[in-house]
Amino acid sequence: MAEYLTTIGLEIHAELNTATKMFCDCANDPLEKRPNFNVCPLCMGHPGTLPVANRTAIEKVIQVGLALGCSIEKYTFFERKNYFYPDLPKGYQISQFQMPFCREGKLGGVRIERIHLEEDAGRLIHDRDPEWSLADYNRAGVPLLELVTYPDLHDPEDVRRFATELQLLLRYLGVSDADMEKGQMRVEVNLSIRPTGQKEYGTKVEVKNINSISSAARAAQYEIERQTTVLDAGEKLVQETRGWDDIKGITVSQRTKEGSADYRYFPEPDLPPIVLTDAEIEELRATIPELPQARRERFVKEYGLPAADVEILTIFKELGDFFEDVASELDDPKLNKTAANWLIVQLQPFLATANAIPQDTKLTAENFADFIIRVASGQVSSTGAQKLLAYMWETGDTPEHLINQHDLAQVSDSDDMNRFVEDAIAQSEKVAADFKGGKEAAMKALVGKVMALSKGKANPQMAEQLLREKLK
Repeated sequence: MAEYLTTIGLEIHAELNTATKMFCDCANDPLEKRPNFNVCPLCMGHPGTLPVANRTAIEKVIQVGLALGCSIEKYTFFERKNYFYPDLPKGYQISQFQMPFCREGKLGGVRIERIHLEEDAGRLIHDRDPEWSLADYNRAGVPLLELVTYPDLHDPEDVRRFATELQLLLRYLGVSDADMEKGQMRVEVNLSIRPTGQKEYGTKVEVKNINSISSAARAAQYEIERQTTVLDAGEKLVQETRGWDDIKGITVSQRTKEGSADYRYFPEPDLPPIVLTDAEIEELRATIPELPQARRERFVKEYGLPAADVEILTIFKELGDFFEDVASELDDPKLNKTAANWLIVQLQPFLATANAIPQDTKLTAENFADFIIRVASGQVSSTGAQKLLAYMWETGDTPEHLINQHDLAQVSDSDDMNRFVEDAIAQSEKVAADFKGGKEAAMKALVGKVMALSKGKANPQMAEQLLREKLK
């Protein structure tokens, strides 16, 4: 069998989180459940209506382009992309073709060809009635960013990595929630394979209807295998658009692929050109916050955290923000790793269960920093600390008050510790004998017995030291 090279390019759409739609003042509300509620004569394409471009949407697209190192077009315009489909009430889509707002950027080594702005189509619903397709135009006219990469990706993991990083960047910029399950971000995979040594690209297939980043990677993997099978059988591939069936894990042919000429682009006659000045572009550049990769590098350098912790604190931005607030309250930089570990391992489950971010809970950075100091200094045991954190989560009270209220202070008093240790040995004679006989693992069981007798309040390090002394 022949060996093949895979070439992948991506087209990614993201709905922008503006208050209103792209060319009218209808609400841009993805949570609206009532069909055809956020519509008006303009976004429904009624004769005699005139569009007005949404300035905020334009600014958000330019921010994305600047964040990705693109050059920004100072003179551009919208165009009509003509095609007829039930989800497009005008019979055309206001988009850009000749002069996109942004050109030639890069993300994670993948070159970006262009980023342009257009209006979204409506949504067709096929599962309510077997004889009908229902049209909901609430989404029609919502500002839609489209980003097109060069064919710089070569395997499904490249697809996953790029889409994940772009989604994160859009969220950091605050331009889109980019939730694929809600249709706020859509990934289309353009993939071809060619025999090793062949310079010309193979026949391109575009895969649509992908509802998650993991599905985009799965679709790419399926297409690689499908196209390889076709070529190995001596058959020819067809340039086409295929849909992804997430349940069956396969792609299905939908239609032959259109070219740009099929859409009969021409300048939108009802909208003036967009002219940007250097000052306006630089003003938008100044609004760009710290981006994910910059945060990763800074967290490693400034806080000395391991890469795995940094990645979690980057992906979960609000958790990372809370960590920084906690770190600012800690006098000892050595406690940063302890704080990050407790946030990631112990606090995250609370947040996930409540579907919340730290800033929306009763916890404060000051109290959490106080908690970390008490844990590190041994004022509470590991078991006691978990109980203390649960109480802090429920009440928002200070660690000092909760430790006293629930008797959570770790026992380190020598008299009390001696009593717990002697009782543990007396109640675990066989385990004690095993340790004396050379079974080091028995020590863990003895320490566990001390912790049980003390109801989790004994200092485990002190307990082990005393046990070893008494069992010599």
